[in-house]
Amino acid sequence: MKGKRINLGNPKTFGNVLYLMIPAMISQLITVLYNIVDRIYIGNLPENGEISLIGAGVCAPIASLVTSFAYFVVLGAAPLFSMSLGGGKEDDARKIFYHSLWMLLALGLAVTGVSYALLNPMLSWFGASQESFPYAKEYMLYFLIGTVPAFFSIGFQQFLIAQGKSIQSMVSSLSSAILNIILDPVFLYVFGLGIKGAAIATSVSWAFSCLLGLLFILKSPIRPKRFPFSFRIVGKILKLGISPFIILATDSVILIGLNASLQMSSSNGDFLIECATIVQAFFSLVTGPLLGISSGTQAILAFLFGARKTELVKKAELQITACGLVFTSLCLLASFFLAEPFARLFLSFSSQGGDAEKVISESAEFIHWYMYPIVLLTFQYTLVDGLTGIGQARYSIWLSLNRKFFLLLPLTFLLPLLSGNGELAFLAEPIADGVSGLVSLAVCSFLFPRILKKQKESNASLL
Repeated sequence: MKGKRINLGNPKTFGNVLYLMIPAMISQLITVLYNIVDRIYIGNLPENGEISLIGAGVCAPIASLVTSFAYFVVLGAAPLFSMSLGGGKEDDARKIFYHSLWMLLALGLAVTGVSYALLNPMLSWFGASQESFPYAKEYMLYFLIGTVPAFFSIGFQQFLIAQGKSIQSMVSSLSSAILNIILDPVFLYVFGLGIKGAAIATSVSWAFSCLLGLLFILKSPIRPKRFPFSFRIVGKILKLGISPFIILATDSVILIGLNASLQMSSSNGDFLIECATIVQAFFSLVTGPLLGISSGTQAILAFLFGARKTELVKKAELQITACGLVFTSLCLLASFFLAEPFARLFLSFSSQGGDAEKVISESAEFIHWYMYPIVLLTFQYTLVDGLTGIGQARYSIWLSLNRKFFLLLPLTFLLPLLSGNGELAFLAEPIADGVSGLVSLAVCSFLFPRILKKQKESNASLL
């Protein structure tokens, strides 16, 4: 597949925004969907479906935390790569790509080793009860096999987007998702592997996506080539990647904290974790594509910033934010009609009676709580990712920390503790999302004009 490589410097930015945004949204949506399908298949297992779903709920944020380390590298490297192309420095772009591949390999092996070594205490600390622990452990043992292929798959997809080849990136992502959806029922039901079958399907799908992504990279115009290793380039990549890594990693930390808080603050912790698994699945259907809008379009901002076309950077950022606001507004409207039917998908076949109905009704209510401030959360995504896209990690990291560490994580523990009601942990997310969205809007309205003016007047080199 040759695919089209767009002109990232085109002054008609909205066409480029749509060209990169739509495949990125689709990729994120399909990735979210196959994670949800995993849980639906697991929750509907004829034996031990509900407790397996709880185990999967404990694993979900840990699995996301593992893969977020790949974004530490690629979301630092990809904007630098695009900025180098925008500045006409293709050799610098290849250097960044080359160093990123070695970093992905080293980090993937390290994360796999540490995760296996700490697996038992991690699961206990992060919300696994005595009943759900065996199921959570069985899932993670097989999921971790696919860590290194997952890292390279994520890397190849981002570097394809960074040079304007978003269709190939989407195909790589879609192939993994579709294969996973096909393999899930085969491993879970036909082979009778239970929850570990879902993990094996995920690892196999990552490996396939990695090979397909490599094929696309080898046919792309800007490929990595060997250079002397430079720790200075590694430092540049990590410096820019720290902010998106914190955004993604702390998403996982927050979910781990939520599971732990629900388990500690309530006598029915497993019940609330089951609800949280459903709520987070619905919420990810919104935040996944929203991340596609904000991060999938970074290549445009980075290229234009590197080319010092600052008026076009401003124009594109406004268009990206407007697209995000339209999307989240539609999602808010849809949530009023879809929350309960969505929750029912997870337990329709494995559970009957009052307990299942209570899980469904409570989950639907918590989904509504999460969705009320979703439009404001748009600013947190598009503006903070926009800052990262133009190389301003020193600002985006603090806006990320504001939402996660200063608001969301403390509230997740404080609200149940102060009220004596474990269910109020679900209020932490909407409060933090609304406040942080407004803060990001105010701060970025001040920062963006000053950053763009400075870049227009600067002649400094990226590397």
